[in-house]
Amino acid sequence: MHFPWDWLCLGVLIISSVTAGMENEENLDADVEVENFDKQSQEADVDREKSSLEVVYQTPKPTGEVYFTETFDEGLSGWVLSVTLKEDMDDNVAKYDGRWEVEELKENAMPGDRGLVLKSVAKYHAISAMLTKAFVFDDKPLIVQYEVNFQKGIDCGGAYIKLLSSSNDLNLEYFFDKTPYTIMFGPDKCGEDYKLHFIFRHKNPKTGEYDEKHAERPDIDLKKIYLDKKTHLYTLVLKPDDTFEILIDQTVVSKGSLLENMIPPVNPSKEIEDPTDKKPDDWDERPKIPDPNAVKPDDWDEDEPAKIEDPDAVKPEGWLDDEPQYVPDPNAKKPKDWDEEMDGEWEAPQIRNAKCETAPGCGEWVRPMKNNPKYKGKWRAPMIDNPNYQGIWSPRKIPNPDYFEDLHPFKMTAVSAIGLELWSMTSDIYFDNFIICSEKEVADRWAADSWGLKKLVASANEPGMFSQLVTAAEEHPWLWVLYILTLALPVGLTVLFCWPGKKSDEYIDFKKPDVSKQITKGKLKEETEEFEDDELEEEKENEDTDEDERREMEETKRDLIKDNTEKMGREASVSEGEGGEDISDEEEENGVPDVEENEVPDGSQEGDRSNKSDSEDEKKEADEGMGDRPLKSVRKRRVRKD
Repeated sequence: MHFPWDWLCLGVLIISSVTAGMENEENLDADVEVENFDKQSQEADVDREKSSLEVVYQTPKPTGEVYFTETFDEGLSGWVLSVTLKEDMDDNVAKYDGRWEVEELKENAMPGDRGLVLKSVAKYHAISAMLTKAFVFDDKPLIVQYEVNFQKGIDCGGAYIKLLSSSNDLNLEYFFDKTPYTIMFGPDKCGEDYKLHFIFRHKNPKTGEYDEKHAERPDIDLKKIYLDKKTHLYTLVLKPDDTFEILIDQTVVSKGSLLENMIPPVNPSKEIEDPTDKKPDDWDERPKIPDPNAVKPDDWDEDEPAKIEDPDAVKPEGWLDDEPQYVPDPNAKKPKDWDEEMDGEWEAPQIRNAKCETAPGCGEWVRPMKNNPKYKGKWRAPMIDNPNYQGIWSPRKIPNPDYFEDLHPFKMTAVSAIGLELWSMTSDIYFDNFIICSEKEVADRWAADSWGLKKLVASANEPGMFSQLVTAAEEHPWLWVLYILTLALPVGLTVLFCWPGKKSDEYIDFKKPDVSKQITKGKLKEETEEFEDDELEEEKENEDTDEDERREMEETKRDLIKDNTEKMGREASVSEGEGGEDISDEEEENGVPDVEENEVPDGSQEGDRSNKSDSEDEKKEADEGMGDRPLKSVRKRRVRKD
């Protein structure tokens, strides 16, 4: 019985161990989110059990050709604050007077590592810097990469950058929202709208005008990334084959083609609707019309109401017709400052009539309303297919006079400066480690020496699993129920299947000693008394037994008792010679020896049975003989009783 439960218990333990192992592997895999990292950064390991990690920070150095880099470790050298105003706004509001600072991170900071921090709330900020050399969109990819940390989360505001278009009149002191840019890229959020912008301004080759082209939204939940107060790496890769990739923390979150995945499309349609075309007056767009041949039935009564009074309704007994449902509050008092000239005559507030609470209702009784079975409503002719249906009208198509085809939108306007023009309702937005280059390996090495270290330090300082679970439960209290069930289920199963239970009565019955074994005198005495009661009942049932049979049984019993008495006497003599127990007087009188582990009832009980005119017990004991053991006589009595 225990063998299957043991295996089941073992199986539960094995499954628990495997599940725990899988969770550990998932946690470890979740920590490694960085793709295409340089081998040098992959070799950097951290002991998760330590509460903190000591990292020697060194300002990263570019390992290849770059167009711009900035770490802010040396301050704001080369950056220019805007002194202009926004257009079409009041001068006091339009100022770019938002404050910038160079600071370390508030959490998980590394000594010596500093970044640019937006400090003001509800103010316009504008700051920019020239590139080391202008980037020309020719045959090399453009890679733009930088870090952002919303240290206080983000309510409404942006953290995007602009790559300013090259021009002879570009003056960074007058950088504002209308300054021409080629690319705008980065996170933005307001309300519950989380965005990751990639916008480029495309020049119409026919008109020379610029239009903004927006990339399709990435299929990713940006909310967690923007609100987790961690440093994230944003990367834009533009390739000469007119494709693009957007990465967060070196994981691709969006990619596509400049020709196919921009809104509106780069190239306009070849045909457009003729603006001069108008729908004819007789154009019929109705797919269904009322049947003109339909006639209203004679029995159709449009005047029948939808509801009528129920004629079968009866006013309930006890209805109080003279009692209003509401009465003035007798306990209400007119306020002392009540001015009847200004406020009018004072009236006590109305309360529910106490008499109506025990009655079926109060006031005038009105019959309830029910649906009118004769109601059909206003008659309308059934609808049929319109034989004159011509479909939905649309203007005819004509060739688009503004059509053009730009097969290589990658060839955008060259860029010569980078700028941040932002407004935010949240302060302490952290920017760091800008890089503009053409080689992905250079950008990856730059990330490994900067953002990679930040990630390792943040991971080492993260709270343990237990703390994270408690924090999550504080935000979502229903998680406590899930935690309790998760812990109680394996414990309950273990107790249920593995804890030793009490043996059942059936199991105990199977363990009873075999009837062939000898029993003690006391136990035999109890059994004999029990069966004596049964025999008394049996004697009453068998009072009509043949008298001849009774005499025959008595004679047989006397002969057997005599034989047994002689036999027991010899055994008693032998026992006394060997130092055995003495036979009591009552046992000698009745001819019953005191044999160890094979006792029979004492002499007093035997004498009582003799006074009962040789009861059935004595007859059966005589039949079986004392040498055959009392249990055999018990078995014989059961058979006869049945």
